[in-house]
Amino acid sequence: MGITDTDLAEAESGLLQWLADGLHGELDYMAKHGTKRSRPEQLVPGTLRVISVRMNYLPAGAKDSWKVIEEGERAFISRYALGRDYHKVLRKRLSLLADKIRAEVPSCEGRVFTDSAPVMEVALASKSGLGWRGKHTLLLDREHGSWFFLGEIFINLPLPVDFAQEEHCGTCTRCIDICPTQAIIAPYRLDARRCISYLTIELKGSIPVELRPLIGNRIYGCDDCQLVCPWNSFAQTTVEPDFAIRHGLDDASLIELFGWEAEEFEHKLAGSAIYRIGHEQWLRNIAVALGNAPRSAAARTALETRLHHPSAVVREHVTWAIQKQCV
Repeated sequence: MGITDTDLAEAESGLLQWLADGLHGELDYMAKHGTKRSRPEQLVPGTLRVISVRMNYLPAGAKDSWKVIEEGERAFISRYALGRDYHKVLRKRLSLLADKIRAEVPSCEGRVFTDSAPVMEVALASKSGLGWRGKHTLLLDREHGSWFFLGEIFINLPLPVDFAQEEHCGTCTRCIDICPTQAIIAPYRLDARRCISYLTIELKGSIPVELRPLIGNRIYGCDDCQLVCPWNSFAQTTVEPDFAIRHGLDDASLIELFGWEAEEFEHKLAGSAIYRIGHEQWLRNIAVALGNAPRSAAARTALETRLHHPSAVVREHVTWAIQKQCV
């Protein structure tokens, strides 16, 4: 946990330039709130300080990520999404903390957030001393790497603030070099339109054809820039049971997951961050991964079962995948 004031002027200029350059793609919510994202006192009037927290999420016992990525018939899911939806877990913890503060200081007013409102989480966490912004744009810490969630309490108390850490990326560019789609176009600058996390989670329509082969078997998010980061050699696994692996999603078969009907998807992924993309997008993503998978009759047969799916988006990606399997 760390505490910071509300001055995000430097981060605001970078955000406005990023938006002006159109690097946010279809993330319209990044622009529609204006300066509320970079001025906490506009989002929650009366805010004087922000309590920023982080919480490890890397589950113990997950299959080695690189091995899953290398096995093209398996499905890679970003490690933050293997367990229960972090929004619910962190929000509950933060609400309990806010209640304890109010019990000590009845005049305290505030709101809790965790990736749930226009909040510049990394900028606030960096100012509060929880780490520094890495070249991949994620928060980094020398002792914990980057495998953690962030959350905040906007509060009206003039608490003493903490000091920011020094940056320790040095000349390293591993995260930039490893990105499958070259979405990190410069240090600290991400083109969301090329990012696999954006393409598989935020983008609701068709994935650009030229980017589909680069996605590989990543069906929900991408961790490559974290996996290659030297500081993550010091990362610790979570002790939070809610983040434990569910339904074998750390090493599942693409064909098996592609066979889930909507009811099974909703039942098994209820309470998961993955649930919000919906079954249609789930099938779209897996179709692309099956197209990229090693050529096999089993993969083609699985894809053919969805050729007449009600969704035009699913049909489009299935057709592309079958063609790629047949090349």
